[in-house]
Amino acid sequence: QVQLVESGGGLVQPGGSLRLSCAASGSIFGIYAMGWYRQAPGKQRELVAVFTRSGSTNYADSVKGRFTISRHNAKNTVYLQMNSLKPEDTAVYYCNALIGTDPNPRLPWGQGTQVTVSS
Repeated sequence: QVQLVESGGGLVQPGGSLRLSCAASGSIFGIYAMGWYRQAPGKQRELVAVFTRSGSTNYADSVKGRFTISRHNAKNTVYLQMNSLKPEDTAVYYCNALIGTDPNPRLPWGQGTQVTVSS
């Protein structure tokens, strides 16, 4: 079973930037699209960015223009560059695999990485 390991979170001031990484233990990008999700305290997990198999990207309205998802095939790693961070971006961030436009995750969740935006 492929495992996902997220990293790169931390504490950042509003307006700051972070780059998250998600390393997969196997070569899955040829099979799945990849997505970044987040879960804030007391809220449901939400999908915020998708990198499709064909290389196109999609974003939730709440992060559009501020977040960028990318993928490094040889490293089996997907990234999330987060700029102009806001306190409402505070959450645990997870990556997972998707099929087509179905937002349901296809692999076991990793441990996630905590992002805290606060002054």
